[in-house]
Order: sequence, then C-alpha cells, then structure tokens
Amino acid sequence: MNTDFWRGKRCWLVGASSGIGAACARALADAGARVAISARDQAALDALLAELPRGTAETSSAHLAVAVDVRSDRAVASAWERVHGVWGGVDLLLYLAGNYLPARSWELDVGRAQDILDINYLGALRAVSCVLPGFLAAGAGHIALTSSVAGLRGLPKSLYYGPSKAALTHLAEILRLDLEPRGVRIQVIHPGFVATPLTAQNDFAMPHLLQPEEAAQLLLRGLERKAFEVHFPKAFTRRFHWLRCLPYSWYFPLIRRATGL
Repeated sequence: MNTDFWRGKRCWLVGASSGIGAACARALADAGARVAISARDQAALDALLAELPRGTAETSSAHLAVAVDVRSDRAVASAWERVHGVWGGVDLLLYLAGNYLPARSWELDVGRAQDILDINYLGALRAVSCVLPGFLAAGAGHIALTSSVAGLRGLPKSLYYGPSKAALTHLAEILRLDLEPRGVRIQVIHPGFVATPLTAQNDFAMPHLLQPEEAAQLLLRGLERKAFEVHFPKAFTRRFHWLRCLPYSWYFPLIRRATGL
C-alpha cells in the first residue's frame, strides 16, 4: 500500500465489523488514514476500534465506530450525520456490506431475496445518497462499491447473491458515466473467494481462496490506481472476464460441466 496516498484521508467503511471490511479498516489505519467503521454490531465495531492505531492523530475523532443497519433509510442517514458531524465529510465511501445465502432456483423464497437485495444493493444506494451531495459540491470524492465475480454472470447456488451483485456492478457503471466528469471517482470491486463466515457456508471447493488480510491489501492497492474495476486474485477473476464474453450456447454447457450442477 502507498501510505502517501492514504495518509490523512477520511474513509467511511460500511460493512466493516468483520472479514474484508475489518481487514481494510486495520490496513487503512496502519497507512495513516482516518477510518469510520459502520456495521450492525456495535460491540464488534467497538472491539475493532480499540485495535486501530491512531498514528499521529491526537484527537478522539481519529477513528469512529458508528453502528448502522443498511436496510434502513433512517439508520444510514443517522450514521452519516454522525460521521459528517465529527469530520465535516469524507474522502472515500467504501461499501463492503453484504449477505450471502447459497440457494438453488427450486428453493426460491422472495423474503430472503428481498433481504439480501436490501443489504447488497439498496444499502449501497442509501450510503451513496448520503455522500454524493457533498462530493458534487466539492467536485471531488471517491466511491468504491464491493460487488463480486458472482455478479458478472449467472451461477448455480447464487440465486439471491448473484443478482444483487450484478445490480451493484451495473450501478457502479452508471455512476462512473455520470459522475467522473464531475470530479467524483467511482470504482467497482470484484473479489473472488475470501475466507469469511459467509463463504464458510459453501459446500464446494473454492479455488484461490484468500484470507481477509490478503484480500484487503489487494483491494486497497486497487483503489490507489485509476482503473474502474478492481478484481482479484487475477489468476481466478480473469476466467470470469473470459466467461462474460461467451455466447449463451457455450456458457451454459461449460458451467454445467465445470460445476457438476
């Protein structure tokens, strides 16, 4: 990581109590950034906050822990008011909140689908709507949305998760087209498999499985660069870019053979 890039930056991480989010918070604090961490579990946030190095910052506002349920408009707005009230704004919104439940099409439950869409996609919209007015007024700012390679094409067992991440990727593309000319940087993140409590639900081998700390380093290095898409590990994610180009007549048989599903 480039500490010169991160030093002093105000970073709001939504979905940061565990997994990649917590690892990103630690790495950013180590690099000299000011970190506001948000998630539903206040106790987990407080425990993480206690771990974060404050570097040269001497005030209690060096880092913040602000609980939020991203499924609620009011809760997201309230969390943003708290962060904005202390810092006066942020330089980066990094949206990491997500939920995953493996399911096949014959197990369809609309309530579960709505809950996952609310967290993975609508929660991102709520967070973006908070920071965007300030970014547009300043003609500067950075928004990074964590999608997944599962959002690039339809996959078995991704009945709820895949569509929500596809929507998030699509959103990031639209934001990029609209906002980059107005000074707001937009990036989308497509990770492969990362060892978290969510992926622990999988009952299949996960190739190129990363630990959260490895994933955080790759993610943050990607945010330092100008490319719209950040994807890792490339030995795995490049396959999905290739699959994205295949016609359906090739794609469906290939996926059935590869997964056995």
